[in-house]
Amino acid sequence: MSYRRRGYGRDRSSGSLWIVILIALIGAGAFIYTSKSFERNIPSIDIPKFIYWNRKEPLKIKVSDESNLNSYEVRISDGEKEIIIANELLLEANNEKLVEINYPQKSVNGSLLDSRASKLQLTFTATDKSNWNFFQGNTVVKKVNVHVDYKRPDINILSNSYSITQGGSALVIFQVKDTALKSFYVKAGGKLFKAQPYKKEGYYATLVAWPFNRDNFVASITAEDMAGNKRVATIPLYLLTKKYKTSWIQAKDKFIDGKISDLIDTEPKYSTIENRLEKLKTINETMRLDNEIIIHDLSKHVSTEMLDSWKIKKFYPLRNGAKVASFGDERHYYYKDKNHEVSESYHVGLDMASTKMAKVITSNPGTVVYDEYNGIYGNMPMLDHGLGLFSLYGHCSNVLVQKGQKVEAGTVVAQTGLSGLALGDHLHFGILVQGVEVRPEEWMDTKWIRDNVEKVFKEADKMIDG
Repeated sequence: MSYRRRGYGRDRSSGSLWIVILIALIGAGAFIYTSKSFERNIPSIDIPKFIYWNRKEPLKIKVSDESNLNSYEVRISDGEKEIIIANELLLEANNEKLVEINYPQKSVNGSLLDSRASKLQLTFTATDKSNWNFFQGNTVVKKVNVHVDYKRPDINILSNSYSITQGGSALVIFQVKDTALKSFYVKAGGKLFKAQPYKKEGYYATLVAWPFNRDNFVASITAEDMAGNKRVATIPLYLLTKKYKTSWIQAKDKFIDGKISDLIDTEPKYSTIENRLEKLKTINETMRLDNEIIIHDLSKHVSTEMLDSWKIKKFYPLRNGAKVASFGDERHYYYKDKNHEVSESYHVGLDMASTKMAKVITSNPGTVVYDEYNGIYGNMPMLDHGLGLFSLYGHCSNVLVQKGQKVEAGTVVAQTGLSGLALGDHLHFGILVQGVEVRPEEWMDTKWIRDNVEKVFKEADKMIDG
C-alpha cells in the first residue's frame, strides 16, 4: 500500500521561495553595498576648526562630496543669538561648491549679531545626494570657532641705509608684530627679498638691491595676519640714479672662429650650429642666460637662523688689479657695420687684471657654493658671505677651493685666467644680493660699508638691546 507525506510539496515550494528571497536580499544588499548611489561617506568641509576673520573679506569655504551635494546651511552665533547667513538647495549635479560667507551687517529675520563680539561660531551643515540613510543622504555638521581680528600688523623700521644707487645695495632692519602673523615680505625694485631673523624674535635684517637696468625703484615691507589684515611700510631710501656705459663692439671672424667656437664645442646641444653669427648669438645670449640662471639660483639663499651680528670688510680680490671693464656696461655687438647689430648683452661684474695667473683672494669669510666651470664665466668659484651677499670670481685658470668648504678672510680661492668668454688673463669679480647683481665698487669701499652697513646695524642694535 502506498501513501504520500502530507505537506511535503508545500514545504519544498516554501523552501524554494525563501531561497529566492534570500538570494534577492543578498543581491540587493550587495548592490546597496557596492553602488555609488548608496555611498556612505559624508561630505567634506574644507575649513579648520579655528580661524581668524576681519569681517571685511568673505570667508571662502569649499564643500565637496563624491556623490554630488544636495544642500548646505551656514549658521553664525555670537554666543547669544544665532542666525542663518547662507543656505542653498543644489538642484543641478555638483560635487563641489565654494561657499562665500559675508558677515551680516543688517538684522536677519529680526536678529542682529553683536558687532562688538570678538568670538563667533560658525555651524556648517552639508548633505549629499546619496540614497543611503533611507534616501536621506549623508549629512555632516562642522562647528568652527572664529576669532574676530581687525588690527593690522605693526611694522617698525628701526634703521636703514640713507640712500640707494641704481645698481647698488642697501640695508634695512625692522620689526614685525602681530599676535597672529601669517607672513611678511620685502619687495624692492620689483623683486622679493627674504629677511633674516636678527637678535630677537620679531626683528629682521635684509639687504635689498636696485637692478641696474631698472629706472624706477620702490622698496617696501608688507605684513599680513591670519585674519587677512595687511600693512605696507615704505622703506625711506633716497634714490640716486646712475647712467651706465653703452659699448659697441665689432664681432670679428677671428673672435667668432676662436673663442666663440671653442665655447660652442663645450656644449653638445650646440654642435649642429654652423653659422658664425648664430654661434655668436647662441653663446652671448643663450649660454649666458643659462649660466646666469645657475648663478641667480645659488645666490638666493638666506639663512633662517637667528643672526646676532654681521661683519663685512671691503673686498680686495686682486692685488694691484687694474679695472679693465666696468659693471653695468650695455654691450652691442655688430658685424662689419654698426648698422648690422647681431647680439647684445650686459656686463654684470667688474673686470680686473694684474699679472698672469694672479692670486684671487676673498677678503671676507664665507662658504663655497660653486667651484665648477660655468660656460662664459669659465672656472668660477662663488662664496656665500651670509645675509644674502655672495661674491663671484670668473675666468679663473685654477679653482683652489671646493664646494661646501668654509674659508677664512685672506684665503686664496683661485688664480686668474682665460677660461670662459675671456680674451685676456683677468678676473671677472661679481657681487650679488639675493640673486641680483649689484655694483662691486660699493662693497670695495670702506666708507660706503661704514655708512650703509655698519652704522645701520649700530643704530638698530641700540633700539633692540635697549
